[in-house]
Amino acid sequence: MATLPPWPYPRLCAHRGAGKLAPENTLTAMRVGHAHGYGMVEFDVKLAADNVAFLLHDATLERTTSGRGRADALPWRELTRLDAGGWHSAKYAGEMLPTFAAIARWARAHGVACNVEIKPMPGRERETGAAVALDAVALWRDAEVLPLLSSFDEASLDAARDAAPQLPRALLLDELPADWLERLARLQCVALDVEHKALTPRIVDIAHRGGYRVCCYTPDDPARVAELAGWGVDTIITDAVDQIPADAFPDTC
Repeated sequence: MATLPPWPYPRLCAHRGAGKLAPENTLTAMRVGHAHGYGMVEFDVKLAADNVAFLLHDATLERTTSGRGRADALPWRELTRLDAGGWHSAKYAGEMLPTFAAIARWARAHGVACNVEIKPMPGRERETGAAVALDAVALWRDAEVLPLLSSFDEASLDAARDAAPQLPRALLLDELPADWLERLARLQCVALDVEHKALTPRIVDIAHRGGYRVCCYTPDDPARVAELAGWGVDTIITDAVDQIPADAFPDTC
């Protein structure tokens, strides 16, 4: 059995900052998740037209901002003018999109661990992976706990590995292909991060025996989260930050 890599991350992680309690991928969402006791947040990072790394999930602006069109069609100064909170509720109207740097500064100041999902725009996969990794190296310089970089895009993870091999990486998958272990090895990942419905106790055991940690997303039922924790899933990313206490399960060593 292979030795598992160190795992300084909490058992529970707040999805996109605070699940659905606040506008996703905003500084306010990170604060809300932290206020509920969560010591780790997950969020999505991509590049603006002028290569500033900022938080947004979608490839277009419509769903979570007042903007329209491709997420990377505007330079950062124009993205700052968008309302990234009004779509959620009137309470958060006027919330701004945050830069990756702003979230990193906040997280380090409050001792919050980060799962940074590299979410590249089409055609910018390697560029985004390398840029986010290099930014992370600078933003977490001398930090005790480094961010975990994750992505569904293997080209982005490959570029992140080349740019900053010292940063831990996780391969995101919505289902498990037959060669999932080989993909983890090729990308030199430390963890598998998979949709929770694709997991079984056997998969968790195979991953651990292969020397990989296991993360999953996004179970919201407390009973399901308890089941996954019982299987030994190392970090569980959830939207239910108001229903599942952040200290409900012992952290992985």
